Amino acid sequence: MSTKPRNPQTAVVAVVALGGATGACARYGASLLWPTATGGFPWTTLVVNVVGCAVIGVFMVVISEAWSAHRLVRPFFGTGVLGGFTTFSTYAVDIERLVDGGRARTGLAYLGLTLLAALAAVWSAVWLTRRALAWRQA
Repeated sequence: MSTKPRNPQTAVVAVVALGGATGACARYGASLLWPTATGGFPWTTLVVNVVGCAVIGVFMVVISEAWSAHRLVRPFFGTGVLGGFTTFSTYAVDIERLVDGGRARTGLAYLGLTLLAALAAVWSAVWLTRRALAWRQA
């Protein structure tokens, strides 16, 4: 009787799928708590993406500079949970709906605002996390 060696990527794929389902459920919950009205500005998607970017900034600093985590934490939380929580596809559909609804300027503003807010969130979160870690070690 021979046993076939396990593929080392199986666990990674499994935790990414589990994290993705968790993150997608959290985003769905946000859309239920704060639904976007028909023809309204997609604030929920904007907030979800900005919050997700801030959390990934904190997470990446903590996991790469302060904490030696298990090898599956990063794929579970970073790729899975935060990848499932944030959404590029809904962002693109929101822009399409704004443009198709005759609100091209709003769609363009949403396009730029999301990009700038997400980048600012990551940068701010990384900076603040590093400051907090340095303060803690002093």
